[in-house]
Amino acid sequence: MTAKEQGLDLIEIAPNAKPPVCKITDFGKYKYELQKKASQAKKKQKVVTLKEIKMRPGTDVHDYNFKMKATEKFLAKGDKVKFTIKLKGREMQHLKLAQDLAGRIVSDLKITGKVEQTPKMEGKQMTFIIQPLK
Repeated sequence: MTAKEQGLDLIEIAPNAKPPVCKITDFGKYKYELQKKASQAKKKQKVVTLKEIKMRPGTDVHDYNFKMKATEKFLAKGDKVKFTIKLKGREMQHLKLAQDLAGRIVSDLKITGKVEQTPKMEGKQMTFIIQPLK
């Protein structure tokens, strides 16, 4: 008895397999089941967002502490944080200040996060990414 005689469809499940795998079933029902599986997978996935914190080498203590508290909240929520340290004019001659600030940030956040992307210079700014600890 063929698929047409039963009122069903012949669906190719795995075309790249040797030999190709086919299934006799109702095509509408098959599409519905695939859609349902996709929606279940989408519900279970965790969307990780990337937050950005911008600083300068001369950032004052209070501003630094304020931004660290915000960063800890982001990491606690499971978001990644991208730090951007901008250098202007003559600050470019003092890259050590930016490197020291980056080192201080990394050491302050050792408890809540780890470095995903190490600090690197991109033009006039230094960027690095910190991800939350599992």
